[in-house]
Amino acid sequence: MRVAVIGAGIVGVTTAYELAAQGHAVTVFERRASVAAEASFANAGVVAPGYVTPWAAPGMPTKVLAQVFSRDAAVRFAGPSALREWRWLWRFLLACRPRAYAANRSAMQRLAHFSRARLEALAKRLDLDYEQRRGYLVLLRTPAELQRARPGLRLLAELGVAHEVVDEAACRRLEPALSPSARVHAAVRLPEDGVGNCRQFAHLLKAEAQRQGASFAFDTDVARLVPGDRPALRTAQGEAHAFDRIVVCAGVQGNRLLAPHGLTLPLAPVFGYSITAPLRAHDGGPDMGPRAALMDEKYKVAISRLGQRVRVAGSAELGGSVDTLRRAPLATLYRVLDEWFPGAASMREAQEWKGARPMLPDGPPLIGASRLPGIWLNLGHGSSGWALSCGSACVLADALAGRPPGIDTQGLLPARWRA
Repeated sequence: MRVAVIGAGIVGVTTAYELAAQGHAVTVFERRASVAAEASFANAGVVAPGYVTPWAAPGMPTKVLAQVFSRDAAVRFAGPSALREWRWLWRFLLACRPRAYAANRSAMQRLAHFSRARLEALAKRLDLDYEQRRGYLVLLRTPAELQRARPGLRLLAELGVAHEVVDEAACRRLEPALSPSARVHAAVRLPEDGVGNCRQFAHLLKAEAQRQGASFAFDTDVARLVPGDRPALRTAQGEAHAFDRIVVCAGVQGNRLLAPHGLTLPLAPVFGYSITAPLRAHDGGPDMGPRAALMDEKYKVAISRLGQRVRVAGSAELGGSVDTLRRAPLATLYRVLDEWFPGAASMREAQEWKGARPMLPDGPPLIGASRLPGIWLNLGHGSSGWALSCGSACVLADALAGRPPGIDTQGLLPARWRA
């Protein structure tokens, strides 16, 4: 089949690769000049399936309200503009009910573990080096934080996720550059999880997709979809292209294409921030940065090693725009890095970034055929796009070919939102 993929973020690139590898003639349309140029550009890079869960969880509304005036709040509202998302917020609240949360968590967990297995298989078979490292530590500053983590630990045990609780001494053996003055009571160690450079992986897999025959049309904005037995698209440059199937992987831009046909998804841009800086050597010896990936549980901030750079990422901001970098969430990232790894990076060379995560209120993405003829969806991955991308692409490619998917897709199909 001739298949168009709209969007060349990590989800679009993995989708293009899987479709091309199955023999389809694939064309990818991307409005930017390169792959992974928006939400996939500078994310945390963490791949930890056990921690891929819906944000809409029991107790979450209370936690958000308790932090609303905190300078280091993990969830922020960018002024009155956040009120535009009131419908999304209402659906988010409904999804926080225990029964809904359990179903959504199960769907995301199935996909996350399947996706990591596919990511590792691709990396091994194609010999991809994307600055990957094993090891993930969730840092707990106090006994109270450890106690609050107990329900999550029980869930990890139920899921069969390899993990252990380690004391401060073990934390410092695992991450010897942790500041001696930083307060750490314990940590959750996940030895099979880790970190990798999402953008670098996207570039490598794009080249592999091209070897399979896929073509990429960059600087090409899709302006309109034409559903049908032979669906078509029109670009902003006025060109028309017909295909057998069109797959929308356009993230938060998806509704711009789908809404004119009466399909409006509850997709909201939830903005995340990161800073990336080169690590510097200490007196000619090893650098002072992390060995792999860590999560500061108090602030929900990830610290990742990517080659000879450190990346600090976090925050969930509703409202505002991707072009406005607010200083408060960035200040939290700088502070967390300084607390755990003081002086580890050359901050004069730090790059600040903000990206729009395409978030559905209940958590899981939408993967499969939409109710619009010829139009398929692979979008709504939120903050877990990197962790879910390879598995999502496999599920979509198998479904498009009429083959049984590798996992149970309950809770992942577009019909969930009448799409």
